Amino acid sequence: MKKVGVIGAGSWGTALAITLSGKGHLVNIWDINPEHVQEMRANRENVRYLPDIKFNDNLHIVDTIEAAIEGADVVLFSAPAQFFRGALDSAIPYLKPEMILVNVAKGIEQKTLKRMSEIAAEKLPEAKYVVLSGPSHAEEVGREMPTTVAVASKDLKLAEEVQEIFMTDRFRVYTTEDVIGVELGGSLKNIIALGAGISDGMGFGDNAKAALMTRGLAETKRLGIKLGADPATFAGLTGVGDLIVTCTSMHSRNRRCGIMIGEGMDPKEATEKVGMVVEGMFTTESAYDLAVREGVDMPITTALYNVINGNIDARDALEMLMGRERRHEED
Repeated sequence: MKKVGVIGAGSWGTALAITLSGKGHLVNIWDINPEHVQEMRANRENVRYLPDIKFNDNLHIVDTIEAAIEGADVVLFSAPAQFFRGALDSAIPYLKPEMILVNVAKGIEQKTLKRMSEIAAEKLPEAKYVVLSGPSHAEEVGREMPTTVAVASKDLKLAEEVQEIFMTDRFRVYTTEDVIGVELGGSLKNIIALGAGISDGMGFGDNAKAALMTRGLAETKRLGIKLGADPATFAGLTGVGDLIVTCTSMHSRNRRCGIMIGEGMDPKEATEKVGMVVEGMFTTESAYDLAVREGVDMPITTALYNVINGNIDARDALEMLMGRERRHEED
């Protein structure tokens, strides 16, 4: 059994801490919010973000990031993507070269336009870095509902080691070396989920949502290929799999936020009403800038970027997308 430090006690970090501790690993979880830490210790559950799931005896709530990391074999980063750099900076004084770093944040950093693995490589070039992603709502993982994800690392043996640490009879883990594809699939699907939610909020049907998902995946793949990803990755768990679950479930913050925008709510107000970080709102901005930089055509991302920034409303975005010039599907 391993010792695991979890940085970030949102719903996803907590669900993975529950999964790992349930397998017998010794897990220490820490969060930047001290009140949240005290609540979890007092209640032995995450009342704020993952209620009604009690912690077992292998899961310990600690007061400092140092206590979470000390002696760990694996350090799991579950801070939102825009805060990953800060979380890593805070952890660096306590990290050891032999520790495996597993990141589960899905996003692209604003301004730098870097993926999480690129930030890790900038800060710790020799780090043993692995990304975990896939169709995996925390609400279901925490309750041991069957879930399948993938772990990616440039070092396949390292990915296989993490696979062994995380895998249970209810949490199946596959491996891949395509870090770029896995990170982009997990990040950009949040944009498409916003669009799917907007479509639902406007009262459109399954046809419209299917079109958004399919064409959204096409533009995700275009950007991925330009950046060096394996196209096959986008047909897998971290591509189409994650896209399906995020665009169709009410567990999805991005879809819920989109529904409210589609119903006429201001994007900023909708984000605040969700009550947790809506990664797609940040990633839309980053992906738009990245598409411009790389010269990649991403019409859905562009339309949503303009909606979020108040340049057009949702109906204008629909007309813009439906009125594009005709083309071959595979172009």
